Formats: sequence, C-alpha cells, structure tokens
Amino acid sequence: MPQVTSSRAQALAIGELSRLTGVNIETIRYYEKIKLLPAPLRTAGGHRLYGPRERRTLAFIRRARELGFTLDEIRALLELGAPGNASCTEVKAIASHHLNDTRAKIADLKKLERLLASTISKCSGRKVPECPVVDILDVSTGEADRPSHA
Repeated sequence: MPQVTSSRAQALAIGELSRLTGVNIETIRYYEKIKLLPAPLRTAGGHRLYGPRERRTLAFIRRARELGFTLDEIRALLELGAPGNASCTEVKAIASHHLNDTRAKIADLKKLERLLASTISKCSGRKVPECPVVDILDVSTGEADRPSHA
C-alpha cells in the first residue's frame, strides 16, 4: 500500500472527494476494492489521500454510471483512455454497443407505455376482479401482452 508522510498540496480526504464528486464514500471504497479506482496514497496514520487524477477518474466513473455504462464497460474505457492505449475504434465499439442496448430499452419502454395507457383507459373503477390493470399485473395470466425485459 503506497504511503505518504508529507502532505500533498492538493490532497483530498475521502469525505472531501465524496463531496466534490457526488460519489458516496462507501462507493469510493468499493471502486478501490474492485480496482476500478487506483489505491490512493495513505498517510502514516492510514488515511486515504486523493489527488486531481483520482478526482477526475471518479468523476468519469460517476458520469459513465449515470449514462448506464456497466462497471466492465467503464473499466475498458478507463484502460483505453490511459496514455499509450488510446483507441477511438475500441471506444466507439463500446459506446455503440451501449447505444444499441439503450435503444432496445427505449423500445421496450415505449411498448410498456402503450400497454399501460391502453389498459388504464379500459379501467372502469369497479371492483378489483374486473380491473384490467390488475389483470396485466397478474402473473398467472398469459405473457403475450407484456413487454420483454432484456
């Protein structure tokens, strides 16, 4: 484990890094554990110290997660973005795959929207046994009208 005994000019404690990036402290520790975020320097007392590079990496991870990228995709993007590894072709392939997945989810959500709108419009407000909304949620009925969840 790297240690530092003198203070770094731009060193941040984990709480400050969390506040600046909007990433929960436990999530930061998890990203370190799975080696998505490099192990930080430590003080003689064992406290983590982060610099601008870790802050930038963590902000990248947070934004990629917001956009729906998986941790494996983010790991690949980080590796491709390292000095000497840049390959726009490979980055494009990862992003294109993610775009296709996103479009499939949008198509499923549009099907779900149409199904729910149609079902809700048929709802008379009578008792539950006659409610079309409950009917589509009933797992014992057929699956023909349900959108896929890929």
